Amino acid sequence: MSQRSASGPRRPSKGERTRARILDSAAELFSRCGFNAVSLRDIAAHAGLTHPGLLHHFSGKESLLIEVLERRDRIDAQSVFPGIAHPGTPEPGPRERLRRLVGLVARNSATPGLVALYTKLSAEATDPGHPAHRYFKERYRILREEVTVLVAALQAEGGPAAGGDPAVMAAQVLALMDGLQTQWLLEPEAVAMEELVRDFLRRLGLDPDGGAGKPGVSG
Repeated sequence: MSQRSASGPRRPSKGERTRARILDSAAELFSRCGFNAVSLRDIAAHAGLTHPGLLHHFSGKESLLIEVLERRDRIDAQSVFPGIAHPGTPEPGPRERLRRLVGLVARNSATPGLVALYTKLSAEATDPGHPAHRYFKERYRILREEVTVLVAALQAEGGPAAGGDPAVMAAQVLALMDGLQTQWLLEPEAVAMEELVRDFLRRLGLDPDGGAGKPGVSG
């Protein structure tokens, strides 16, 4: 084995590439049609596989759905909360994590299909019988906890000017981000998601581009 091949990035195996193709197809079809309207045969055909070929990699539609969601969340966590994605990994400072959180809003503006997937599935998953119900419930619990810790750290940096209950503020930030996504999907030209999130954070006294400001003041 050459030194270059030993030190370079590992090339995904054929099975890993096939799994990725299946996940891409599932994400596209779920976002376009919703979970219930898509069959495994639909996903297999879209990925260029037979139904048995897909079942070799995924045991069923529910496990495939959860893997689609978890893959996206792993990518996001690696950016904003690397300690979740890789326990023990040093996290950037709170101001940088806030900037990266806002950066996810900008990134989502370029991926309407995945935004639609999360919006549709999170609404469907409010039904306790939905296969992703537990997943979304746990996802929001973790997000509230992590953003609460982030807000508290930002308040500590900014002093008493950036006041308020961190848990309440975290829930408000998450609600705004998700609510804006729905409005943006309906009328993207009328809803500037990133700008609106930045403005809201400044009103809370949490400026992603500088120090903490006084609540109620827009930059």
